[in-house]
Amino acid sequence: MLRLATAGPQDTSALEAAIASGEVDPAKIVAIVGKTEGNGCVNDFTRGYATLALKLLLKDQRVAIVMSGGTEGGLSPHLLVFSTEEAPAPAREKRLAIGVGFTRAFRPEEIGRAAQIEETAAAVTLAMRDAGIASPGDVHFVQIKCPLLTKERIEEAARRSQKTATQDTYYSMAVSRGASALGVALALGEIKDAPEAAICRDWSLYSGVASTSAGVELLRNEIVVLGNAHGWGGDLVIGHDVMKDAIDAEAARRVLAGLGGETVAVLAKAEAAPTGEIRGRRHTMLDDSDIHSTRHARALVGGVLAGVIGDTMLYVSGGAEHQGPAGGGPIAIIGRV
Repeated sequence: MLRLATAGPQDTSALEAAIASGEVDPAKIVAIVGKTEGNGCVNDFTRGYATLALKLLLKDQRVAIVMSGGTEGGLSPHLLVFSTEEAPAPAREKRLAIGVGFTRAFRPEEIGRAAQIEETAAAVTLAMRDAGIASPGDVHFVQIKCPLLTKERIEEAARRSQKTATQDTYYSMAVSRGASALGVALALGEIKDAPEAAICRDWSLYSGVASTSAGVELLRNEIVVLGNAHGWGGDLVIGHDVMKDAIDAEAARRVLAGLGGETVAVLAKAEAAPTGEIRGRRHTMLDDSDIHSTRHARALVGGVLAGVIGDTMLYVSGGAEHQGPAGGGPIAIIGRV
């Protein structure tokens, strides 16, 4: 895994240099997860811009690309590039394993609905198998890029006499993220059932390892499952915990203590607590009409984690519907042992 800084959404120079030097074989790249400096909203075209730049570099290779917009506060734009190759021999202990999966393309009326939950659950199961991860307990982070609704997509459904889950394009990001996260929870046995009516309503249902990010640049879910498994070589491992709220730095410290060694990458979710409070103190993130709450949350959680890790090159994604408890979210750290 390579962690590469970027100078802008279109900047692939660090990856190009790694390819030119032989540090990574482009044919063996399976997934790229990154942060761009866009607004993370419906009209954040930096995600699509970055994805296009990467696809042009990698030609027609099938790679799961998950770009998350929004580097508010001190968060630093970057790419996490995952590649696999044949190891001379597997490690004696479990090592970082990666599996990639794709759902079919969703019709607009399926976004934020049962179909998205079910298709995601099936794709996560296949990605686990692809990674050779035998137990759900060995899955530590499931990163998903999911679609959203635009006015054009809503109108296209209406022309077919189909009604979408919402008419609000911004809220469509939430229901898409939520449905995708419930699919992860269902696949991993974290919940027994995921009814459509629970999406963005029943906050008692969530996954402790799901991280979902919505974007306009795709219509299917692209899934990256990260865990530890036998049969893999290398010196990387991953661990996770769940932040109970936006300032739960202890969750990160617990993961670090369990991993030991060098911190290679940090992935986390951020959300403005829907109660309007953090540990009994009122917050105003949900009342700001100028800056959306997801942008505040990324900056807050990014600052908390940067203070623990000592680095601002962190993957912090906003909007944690059904991803950890309400107001909190999963945190995963990849370490070198």
